[in-house]
Amino acid sequence: MSSPHRPLGSRSGLVLDTHDLGRRAGAMKLVRTTVDAPADLGIDVIGVPPGSPVRLDLRLESVVEGVLVTGTATVALRGECVRCLGAIAGEQQIEVQELYVYPGSDATDEEASRLDGDLLDLQPLLRDDVVLDLPFQPLCGEECRGLCAECGANLNSEPDHAHEGGVDPRWEKLRALEGISNKSYDVDSN
Repeated sequence: MSSPHRPLGSRSGLVLDTHDLGRRAGAMKLVRTTVDAPADLGIDVIGVPPGSPVRLDLRLESVVEGVLVTGTATVALRGECVRCLGAIAGEQQIEVQELYVYPGSDATDEEASRLDGDLLDLQPLLRDDVVLDLPFQPLCGEECRGLCAECGANLNSEPDHAHEGGVDPRWEKLRALEGISNKSYDVDSN
């Protein structure tokens, strides 16, 4: 069964060939490479830019059931702080551990990752691991003060920012009446 996202024939850098391992349990292959990130590795406010480098440091081991992939993948993150809308940049290292079962395997788990011939596709695994580790509401820093609700000023760069006490427009008419009630009137006591 191939990936539902794209055919393995596209041979992106995230599709690895395990032919060298054969089906001999105990055979091992190290993969240390950098590939281009696919699209859609992220959420609206933060993610991995398409085409940015993904550093793979993996060990592929042939086991009885298939090929066990362990190691790390390191990706660049770009996004936007949800409080101040400032740019966020960083790196994320993902721990990878997945068993890719051989075609025709007796594995009962329908969700199991499967080899397509001698090829394995890391993209669905990478997508799941990256997206699950992303912050739902990314911040540029824990102390981010955000934006002023009245004028939109960045409170991080203007910590003393303040506005004069504004009057709620719903009270404007009463304020006008208050001016009338404070005037003193001479009342003729006749």
